[in-house]
Amino acid sequence: MMIPLVPVPEKGVGHSFDARVSNVRSRANWMRLRLLKMIVDAGQGHPGGDLSATDIIATLYFDILRFDAARPDAPERDRFVMSKGHCTGALYSALAGAGYFPEVELDSYLQPESRLNGHPNRTYLPGVETNTGPLGHGLPVAVGIAIAAQIDKTDYRVFVLTGDGELQEGSMWEAAMLAGHRGLGQLTVIVDRNRLQQGARTEDTNALEPLADKWLAFGWDVVETDGHNHAGLLQVFDAACLPRSKPLCIIANTQKGHGVSFMEDQASWHHGVPNAAQYAQAIAELEAEMTA
Repeated sequence: MMIPLVPVPEKGVGHSFDARVSNVRSRANWMRLRLLKMIVDAGQGHPGGDLSATDIIATLYFDILRFDAARPDAPERDRFVMSKGHCTGALYSALAGAGYFPEVELDSYLQPESRLNGHPNRTYLPGVETNTGPLGHGLPVAVGIAIAAQIDKTDYRVFVLTGDGELQEGSMWEAAMLAGHRGLGQLTVIVDRNRLQQGARTEDTNALEPLADKWLAFGWDVVETDGHNHAGLLQVFDAACLPRSKPLCIIANTQKGHGVSFMEDQASWHHGVPNAAQYAQAIAELEAEMTA
């Protein structure tokens, strides 16, 4: 099955807000189709978390982040750290769509000698800022990157996407405490708040609520939004790009498996591969959404 790549207009500048929303929505829909194909072809993956994070990642890569895919190490680029590093289907589809490598390379996902590992590796793949996968690592690294920006007095921004189950790692709160202490205004954390982790709900495993109050207590600004509403995400990220004196936590309320009815809000789809009938149903539902 061929999934044509949607042409990408110039990001943000010079486009109406409605055009920006439409662009991000079309890119997110394409990413969902593409990542499911990758998972089915590979016979493994993490579709639930990929699908909950897709709209957030699409908004960042196709409107908000400043980067040049032809110069992936350009010093003035914004940095994005995928702390929930197992959700590579969403990340790799965004990187390919943004021009970091040819789309056809997505067909090698998780294959022997492929650059598209189960966890992102910056040694092999352009656009990956740091290796992640073991949970609890991405935010500490992002805090270090933001401290470097603060010391060097540069204006690049640092965005990090974390899972909510990942916030049960103590290293995340050590990093949050330091970021608040340092007043890292260039740092934005997005929590993919789908309320599910591998095997169970976060609140049954190790409750996170009151989550916003925790970030506030560590010296952060906090905003909550619908993590699947492209207009709302754009508004929140536009505000996040304004000068700040504190780091910002965006709690993005999402749904695991979003867009595929039988995966939605199901812990069993943290990882797994749709069978032929399920895949056909998923594609039909996603294609219907694209034409709605």
